Amino acid sequence: MSSKKKKDLSITVMSFYMKIVGFWLASDKAERSLRKFAMIYTVIALLIAIVVEARDIYFSWGDFSEFIYILCNVVDVCLVLYKILICFLHKKELLNLIQYAKTHFWHTNYDPREQMIMDSCKYTCTLLVCTFTFFIQGTIISYIVRPIAANVGKNESDRVLPFNLWLDLPVSFSPYFEIVFVIQVLSLNHVGVCYLCFDNFLCILNLHTASQFRILQYRFANLGGRNGQECYKIQKKPSYSTDKYARFKNIVEQHQALIEYCRRIEDVFTLIVLGQMLIFSLLICLNGYMILMDDAPLTKRLMFGFHIMGSMCQLLMFTYSCDCLTQESMNVANAVYGSLWPSLPMDKSGWMLRRDMTFVILRSNMPCCLTAGGFFVVSLETYTGILSTAVSYFTLLRNHVEVAVNG
Repeated sequence: MSSKKKKDLSITVMSFYMKIVGFWLASDKAERSLRKFAMIYTVIALLIAIVVEARDIYFSWGDFSEFIYILCNVVDVCLVLYKILICFLHKKELLNLIQYAKTHFWHTNYDPREQMIMDSCKYTCTLLVCTFTFFIQGTIISYIVRPIAANVGKNESDRVLPFNLWLDLPVSFSPYFEIVFVIQVLSLNHVGVCYLCFDNFLCILNLHTASQFRILQYRFANLGGRNGQECYKIQKKPSYSTDKYARFKNIVEQHQALIEYCRRIEDVFTLIVLGQMLIFSLLICLNGYMILMDDAPLTKRLMFGFHIMGSMCQLLMFTYSCDCLTQESMNVANAVYGSLWPSLPMDKSGWMLRRDMTFVILRSNMPCCLTAGGFFVVSLETYTGILSTAVSYFTLLRNHVEVAVNG
């Protein structure tokens, strides 16, 4: 039965940002040129950001609160550069992942039960992607609004930019101020887009792949026919077990393709996940400290409030989607064992089907998962572990600051 193709908001949002960065499929020469231009623009915007922040942290050395503020920005930009570099090195594999997902996940036909599984997946993806995008866009807007609010009522000589620009130029006067302000905003916006697009993409890939494992469970469970009604016709259809064995082999081929697809996801994203896992605790700690600083203005608290919520949502997206992939790939074994294989006749095809089912069960006990550089498997337990580490870092930082102030 054909399923009606419905637009998926999460995929629409994700593809829009991926195209802006330059990592998406191109159907003709014009689109390939646009992708190359977008990638060049991305590199230029990130280089501007890293140069500005590197100079800022150099000239602000010695001011602890300002140093922590700039360090948050530097960590974000470095993380984005790291992700861009890894994705550029695996660009071909990344585009192959997109093409396979479009062909076999997003633009294919499902029966009503399978379509319900996909609809549930789309809802979860939309909720996570839109929530994460909201907080990151809120952070970007806060970075832009903060200097605008600070400049109200000030003279030209006292105006401030979104980020300090340490140059011997009259950058606070028109038209230099407006030009530099626009350049910094454009660079800031592109850093934000790069920060969220690859994470949205990985979350969608993981959840859709997990849904494909759920569909496989449904197909294995219904191998003998719905409600077992077909088993009563065995006497009239001697080829019954042969037909079921042929159908079983087809489902096993789909299972093997999904396992291979998970391996390809692991190859592309394992280093990105490792970098994210190492940085999350530091980011959450620094953001929390900036929010609770006694002398922090409201605009800065709001900015880092969006940032810390975005970081926690980002971490949840990573760990939840990876956990779903692991659990659903293991649940295939239960679906195979719970199918109607006991009702099949003990002829040659029926015996071979039972034998091959044991291999599927054994393989399913080795879950498909995403690891952080091969060091550990990412799951929901990782979420609690990183939050616990972030709280420990925050406590140490607060204690150090209090000792420095009181001492």
